[in-house]
Amino acid sequence: MSNIPTDLKYVASHEWIKTLPDGTLLIGITDHAQAALGDLVFVEVPQVGRVLKADEACAVVESVKAASDVYSPVAGEVVAVNEALAGAPELLNSDPYGEGWMWKLKPANAADVDGLLDAAGYAKSIA
Repeated sequence: MSNIPTDLKYVASHEWIKTLPDGTLLIGITDHAQAALGDLVFVEVPQVGRVLKADEACAVVESVKAASDVYSPVAGEVVAVNEALAGAPELLNSDPYGEGWMWKLKPANAADVDGLLDAAGYAKSIA
């Protein structure tokens, strides 16, 4: 059974979103996604300053089994990336909702987050 924190929002393509107090969004891949991929060996995150569209492929995670695109859940500008992942991609496996965050986004429209899946909706999508 996947770990699905109830304080986050989700998209069916297996990304999670946490709204931070300053209004920016922390984004990563779900526990379900990292488990399906297996041991991650490489992570490519979007560049700081890049403007993303909702559902745009903007990052890549690669495991010993496969490479997978990671999509931006909402539109906005990348304001920070998790530099630690370059040297330790396994953080996505060991702590997908904490140290394994991928990038921070300044959303074009904060209300877009409200339309995303809650924990129960995401659980249903992966059942």
